[in-house]
Amino acid sequence: MASKTAPPEKFIVEIIKPSHYDDEGYVIQWRRAFIPSNSLACLYALVQDCQERRVLGDGVEIEAHAHDECHAVVPTRRIIRRVRANGGRGLVMLAGVQSNQFARAIDLAAEFRAAGVPVAVGGFHVSGCLAMLPEPPAEICTLQEMGVTLFAGEAEGRMAGFLADAFHGRLKPIYDYLDDLPDLAGQPTPYLPPDIARRSLYFAPVDAGRGCPFKCSFCTIINVQGRKSRCRDAEDLERAIRTQAAQGIRRFFITDDNLARNRNWEAIFDRLIALRDEGVAIKFMMQIDTMAHKLPGFVDKAARAGCTRVFIGLESVNPENLADCGKAQNKVGQYREMLMAWRARHVLTHAGYILGFPADTPQSIERDIRLIQRELPIDIMEFFVWTPLPGSADHKALYESGAWLEPDLNKFDTEHVTLRHPRMDGRTWQDLYDRAWRLYYSPEHVRTLLRRGHVIGAGMKHLVAAIAGYYGSFLAEGLHPLQCGLFRRRVRWTRRPGLARENPLWFYPRRVWQTAVAFARLAWYALKVELIRRQIARDPRAKEYTDAAIAPVGAGEDAGSDLDGRVALRRAV
Repeated sequence: MASKTAPPEKFIVEIIKPSHYDDEGYVIQWRRAFIPSNSLACLYALVQDCQERRVLGDGVEIEAHAHDECHAVVPTRRIIRRVRANGGRGLVMLAGVQSNQFARAIDLAAEFRAAGVPVAVGGFHVSGCLAMLPEPPAEICTLQEMGVTLFAGEAEGRMAGFLADAFHGRLKPIYDYLDDLPDLAGQPTPYLPPDIARRSLYFAPVDAGRGCPFKCSFCTIINVQGRKSRCRDAEDLERAIRTQAAQGIRRFFITDDNLARNRNWEAIFDRLIALRDEGVAIKFMMQIDTMAHKLPGFVDKAARAGCTRVFIGLESVNPENLADCGKAQNKVGQYREMLMAWRARHVLTHAGYILGFPADTPQSIERDIRLIQRELPIDIMEFFVWTPLPGSADHKALYESGAWLEPDLNKFDTEHVTLRHPRMDGRTWQDLYDRAWRLYYSPEHVRTLLRRGHVIGAGMKHLVAAIAGYYGSFLAEGLHPLQCGLFRRRVRWTRRPGLARENPLWFYPRRVWQTAVAFARLAWYALKVELIRRQIARDPRAKEYTDAAIAPVGAGEDAGSDLDGRVALRRAV
């Protein structure tokens, strides 16, 4: 009689990307989120690769589950039951935890550790603190006291050994690979199961490389991922996008901090152009610097490859601010030339602007925003409060000087004031953040944005959707658009510890009302923007519109000037 084959042993890996708490203590999450998590995609792909290679032995199956708390309620009790039913053979990995998500990560870790489930935490906060501070801060010590494993650095090339340690019950307190950054060539490319990828409203994440050569003092990238660009092979990236496109995912966010400094950018674009020539209609958004348009062929090939949006770290139009934060690569006098280059290829420009540099005042910021409205053809502006993120040179300097810093890491989300400003009190600075959004997206300037968009005759519906999505989200939810999504969830029992759980008779009717009001505000604003677009489209002379921002470069200005920048932009105070 033939002997029965024993079922394979199983090791469960739960990969969770935490969200963070809002000002009322509820986890910020949505039915569908705007921005996907590349960290989650990277770790999921690495764990799947380990399963395919049978790194724990032929008789062990690795069962991986991915959870993005930005668009799903993390089933903590189900995870605990699943690991217990498997004889305790499992691991929870809290992935890509940023500083503002650390409080939530601690609370999740505490729940799992209380149930005896092993937990590991990685991401920019752990890596940044270990890279830049002389000793671990209190919140990291809290995790260590719980018996949580810390993972600093990147997991490529290390996941097999890490999972083996977890499987055999020999996890170390700290895995520190900050001084040994891996080569990304030939590594598994980021990937999420289609059902999870589709819960992000616009894009699936993929990275083509990591690191940045610049020296911005507010940046954590350079101190965690290094200042040398490390790149994936173009064929690896093409394979990853082709695989996901075959599953119906056609929109991507290339998450490199600066794709223009990836030495393989041209080979990557050529591969994507060829993919589109085959009829695979992919589109993508990417992040670049203000000098990317100077690279021969970069803008043209990006557009042909399917780039429809670029995010540019403008940061400021005040040369004093740029010098203070080490952003020497930003040449204020060349901003308009750069923006016009992208405009000519019908690519929407998103620009990040930081509020609260030491030289800023409420008057100077308002003046600078009006200058931007008048002089620069930016489509979407995103405002951020200057925040000394752990892992940045700014944070290290303030920490070592003993300066006051906000003790609640949940507020390190670039929306809240977290330090003292030399020229403004905290209330004024916080109010300035709200005012900046309302000032830039004034009804008059929204009309100007749409008139400029109509002149080039392409992407108007995308521009309307972008304006309504970004500013409409801010109006409806009071959150930064990058934290927003579609249909906000508030789960009564996931409120932050220390805050009372609300009575359901009060909580649920209030949630219905809040949801209705938010949806009505967003719908009404989107309708107003669309009506403006239609009004402009009916104007027979709309194509004749021009202004200082979209006039041909060189008409009355020196596009290459790198003097103070104020003369080049004809600043009118």
